Amino acid sequence: MAKTLRLVVLQDLRLENRIIATKKYKRVLLKISGEGFCSENSSVIDISKCDLIAEEISSARDAGVDIAVVVGGGNIIRGSKLSQSGVERVRADQLGMIATNINAIVLQSSLEKLKVPTRVLSAIEIQGIVESYAVHKCRSFLEKGFVVILAGGTGSPYFTTDTAAALRAIEIGADAFLKGTKVDGVYSDDPITNPKAKKYCRLEYMEALNKKLNVMDATAISLSMENELPIIVFNLRKKNNISKAIIGDKIGTYVGNAE
Repeated sequence: MAKTLRLVVLQDLRLENRIIATKKYKRVLLKISGEGFCSENSSVIDISKCDLIAEEISSARDAGVDIAVVVGGGNIIRGSKLSQSGVERVRADQLGMIATNINAIVLQSSLEKLKVPTRVLSAIEIQGIVESYAVHKCRSFLEKGFVVILAGGTGSPYFTTDTAAALRAIEIGADAFLKGTKVDGVYSDDPITNPKAKKYCRLEYMEALNKKLNVMDATAISLSMENELPIIVFNLRKKNNISKAIIGDKIGTYVGNAE
């Protein structure tokens, strides 16, 4: 058991040294959907899952990478779905924004257990609990070595947290938009229900838009395309994938301009 533990620690140290030596991106925006905070087939927040994500983020930060995190809230409330049950859409989306703050605070707790300096900035005001988002404030915290967790989406209804992530990435000058999901990239169909679905290792922005692939909503892709912001879609649950995405390892699906 002790030998196995030493091997894991050595592997983590080697990866951290690789990040320091070869990191491709200096500042990244990481998007974590609400389901990333839960176990499979559950909508209940699993603290152990949050702790694992925090360890991944901490490792990348220790290697000198600025990290901002946009969190979703679909595990608690999904505004578009709630509106179908009779709640007025604007109100439903506002409840979804509140849900993202819950996930943000849980992730902050996991990071603070690792002694990682962290701030939650929200696009909606929740006085006395989280700070309000402002671009200059976010940039300042990143420059000081904080991990900044961004909640509340864009602060406006009808916009997804994917769009919020693309917008925030552009605002803070991120080098890449990392989207952590439960699958290892973008497929032609749902790989869980269709074993013959084709995985794309690389896509151009227009290709993703024209094929209407389930990468993210069109607004988020269009924003990224207009600002030449590369998107990396990868499996968040696989150990070290965040770090691997930062150093440019070929994982998941890369969405960007043709090289």
